[in-house]
Amino acid sequence: MSSRSSHHSPERQPRCAPATASRRAAAQEVRIIGGCWKRSKLPVPSRPGLRPTPDRVRETLFNWLGQDLTGWRVLDAFAGSGALGLEAASRGAAEVLMLEREADVVRLLRENLRRLGAAPAQVLVQEADSLAWLRGPVAAGFDLILLDPPYALRWGDALRAAAAAHLRPEGWLYQEDQEPFDPERQRAEGWDTWRQGRAGHVHFQLLRRSNSLASDYTVPSQSRSPS
Repeated sequence: MSSRSSHHSPERQPRCAPATASRRAAAQEVRIIGGCWKRSKLPVPSRPGLRPTPDRVRETLFNWLGQDLTGWRVLDAFAGSGALGLEAASRGAAEVLMLEREADVVRLLRENLRRLGAAPAQVLVQEADSLAWLRGPVAAGFDLILLDPPYALRWGDALRAAAAAHLRPEGWLYQEDQEPFDPERQRAEGWDTWRQGRAGHVHFQLLRRSNSLASDYTVPSQSRSPS
């Protein structure tokens, strides 16, 4: 994937093809809720620790980000169902890199990309251990990094530290966990908490570096967190 990024590049807006329906019933499905693949339903394997981000949480996140991600580079570091990365691609992200460790989940993600007609240049699924990848060679800066690991891993602080090297100075970091976040601790790590929310047992937040070059930018305030 290229290292270029632009938040204002309409010519790079992907042209979505209609999704091809799956012929087999899936134990779970993920529904894309916005963008050019809106309402597309795709199968998700049933396996321990794999839980698609709920629709209402994704809707809140992309309200916070302003809905249109045209030209953005996005890293979905624990792709799983693909719900977050596919939502970003549907909303115009120019490049989405999805990391997933389990080979069978990788295969299904690639099948779902074919169903959607996603261009390989726009969305890439890579089989990889996410924490090892994040701690490896620094990739060109991402505009948005999505961190939704299996809750049992308890990697929250380590993930933020590893992801920071791959994020553009003005980029966004999204994180989910089953435990509440500690804004004071994160501030000591160099992060500003822009938004936090909770939906059931899911805690989620949007962060930015404290020394962001775009400190005058504010996320849209009209959206409300799920209660």
